[in-house]
Amino acid sequence: MSKYDPLWNYIKANGTDNFKLTYAEIEKIAGLPIDHSFLTYKKELLEYGYKVGKISMKEHTVAFEKMQ
Repeated sequence: MSKYDPLWNYIKANGTDNFKLTYAEIEKIAGLPIDHSFLTYKKELLEYGYKVGKISMKEHTVAFEKMQ
């Protein structure tokens, strides 16, 4: 079980091919602050059929892409 499971389940349930979430949205969905460990945990998302795309430090967003 991962601390980001609520986020991964949300992304899988979303079903959209490509979308962005803000850091604030991610923190609300995950129930914890996003931190540097997200870079390690993002690999888990592959098991849910998605991958992390661009992480924008300037816009405070993370892009998610459905695997084909």
